[in-house]
Amino acid sequence: MIHSPAHPGGILAEELAELGISVSQASRELGVSRQTLSAIVNERSPVTADMAVRIGHYVGNGAEIWARLQMNHDLWHAQRRMKRVLKKLPRASAVR
Repeated sequence: MIHSPAHPGGILAEELAELGISVSQASRELGVSRQTLSAIVNERSPVTADMAVRIGHYVGNGAEIWARLQMNHDLWHAQRRMKRVLKKLPRASAVR
């Protein structure tokens, strides 16, 4: 069975735990509400581009990795959610 790519919030939760930083502390230091960061680390909200920039700067590994993690997660779920729709859609080369 193929598993979904990890949600970036779960990875961030692990990073914060390893650093001994609470969600409350990280949210203050990131300049976002605790609720916003909590929703991300609990995988209820996506990492937006702005948040990817903040997190990448905060943990020191750059925004691209956080944006890419979110994109991979979203794309995997979209492809599975749209499987039936895609079967009915023609391909551009077959329409001509």
